[in-house]
Amino acid sequence: MGRRRISENVKRRIYSESMGRCMNPDCSNHLFTTAGDIIEIAHIQPYSKTENNAYENLIILCPNCHTDFDKNFAHKPEEVKNWKKTREIELERLFAKHFHTFEELNQKIKPLLLENKTIFENYFLNDHKKTWDLFEGTILSNNKKIKTILSNNLDLIQYHNNSHYSNANIVHTFLIHIDEFEKTRPENEKARFVLFPEEINSLFGIEPIKDTLLPSVESLEDLITKLKKIGKYKDIKLGVDNPYLIIEEDKEIVRLFLDDTPRLRQYYSNYKSFKKVGVRLPSLNFALKILKSRGFNFSFIKDENLREIEIENIRITFIYEYCLSKLELQSLSPTKNTLVVNLHNWNGSSCISEEAYDLAKKMKVNLLTIDDYVKYINSLKND
Repeated sequence: MGRRRISENVKRRIYSESMGRCMNPDCSNHLFTTAGDIIEIAHIQPYSKTENNAYENLIILCPNCHTDFDKNFAHKPEEVKNWKKTREIELERLFAKHFHTFEELNQKIKPLLLENKTIFENYFLNDHKKTWDLFEGTILSNNKKIKTILSNNLDLIQYHNNSHYSNANIVHTFLIHIDEFEKTRPENEKARFVLFPEEINSLFGIEPIKDTLLPSVESLEDLITKLKKIGKYKDIKLGVDNPYLIIEEDKEIVRLFLDDTPRLRQYYSNYKSFKKVGVRLPSLNFALKILKSRGFNFSFIKDENLREIEIENIRITFIYEYCLSKLELQSLSPTKNTLVVNLHNWNGSSCISEEAYDLAKKMKVNLLTIDDYVKYINSLKND
C-alpha cells in the first residue's frame, strides 16, 4: 500500500507557518525564489513508523536541512519540533509590533500586498496554474505576516459604527479572507465565502477604486489645511468627473482621488479631519463642472476654502441651505457684488427666503438658486 498523501489544508498551514523560510532557525534560507520554491516537507517522527501526516508532525525545510535531519541525523526530532515554536515566537517578535501612525503601518503592509497582487494577477488570473502552484506559498506566507501586523494595529484603521462607512470593517473582512484562503483548496475558489475585498488595495494606496464622493467639503478643507502645514499638499482638481488632490506621499507626487473612498476616509482619520457636512462636495463639484463645460476657468480664493471662487473678476460663494434665511445671510457677511449660490435645490426656488432676497438688495449681493446659477453662467458665455 502506497504512502498516504498529505492533505492540502495541512500543506497550506505549514507553508503559512514557515513565513517563506526554512524552519531551521540557524538556516532560515528563503524558500520562494524567482525560479519557484525549494520547499521540502519533512516528517518529524518518521512516516515509516507513524504514518502520521498531521500538521504537528510536519515541518518545512530547505533541501540541505532536510538531508541533515533525515539522512545525516544532525538534529533530533524534539529539537526539530521546537523549531515550530521558535518560528511562532519569531513571527510575534518581527510582526506583532504596534506602530504609532498609519503611515508606518502602511510601509510594512504595502510591499506584502503588492507582492501578493503581482502573483495573483500574473499566474492565477492568467491561468498559469503550474506557476501559480509554485508561488501560492508566497501568498500564504505573506498573509501570515499581514494578519499578525494588522491584528496588532487595528486601532490605526478608521472606524465607524456603521460598517458601510468603516475601513475597520474592510480589514476584518480581509482577515477572514486570509483564514479562508489558508484553509480552502484552489479548485474550491468559487465556493469561498469571503473573497479578497478590493477596498484593501485602496486603503493602502495600491490601486484606487471608484466609489462615491464623501459629502463634507469642510472635511476636505481641513485635510488640505493640515497637509499644507507639513508640506504634503500640492494642488486640487475639482469640477471634473474624477476630482483629486495632488499630494506628496513617501517622497512621491501622487493623486489622491476623492472618490477613492476608503483611502480618503483613512486620510481624514489620520489627520482628524472629519467635519460635519455643511456644503456637499458632489453638489459643489457639479457647480464647478458647469463652469468648466462652459469654458470658464475658476480659481479658489484660498485652497483651504473651496466654497469661494473667482471667475473673470466675479466672486462666487457657494452655500448649502434648505432655505437661506435673512439671519444666515447676515452671518455669512458676503462682500459687495458677490454672487451667493445656494446648491441646495430640493425645494426649488423656495431655497432662498423673501427676507434674504430683500437683505441681499441692501447689501448689493446677488442670491441665486442652482437653476438661476446655470442661467447666469450661460448668459456670461453668450456675452
